[in-house]
Amino acid sequence: MDFLFGGVMVVAGLILIFSLSKENKIFYLAGGYFLVLGGWWIANGLLPEVDLFAGSWGLGFKCFTALVLAVLVVVFVREYRKKGRDAAPKDPPKDGDSF
Repeated sequence: MDFLFGGVMVVAGLILIFSLSKENKIFYLAGGYFLVLGGWWIANGLLPEVDLFAGSWGLGFKCFTALVLAVLVVVFVREYRKKGRDAAPKDPPKDGDSF
């Protein structure tokens, strides 16, 4: 199951990098993270004597995940606020208007 999950994460990372990075460059970071996550799961399956999600390796990966998540949240909030300001109507609708 580690190989299937890892393969799906690698495919998701490649889709993020090659398809969605045209919309926003932050998808390079997200896609790279998914590639690392997929490789981590595959390596965990290939090395059954070492649990890569436990101990110091697991702690390092969790810190890396937290760092990537924090950067993605900051960028998402900035983009959301920027688009919210751009999408706001300039004039409020008049009474009786449906839009």
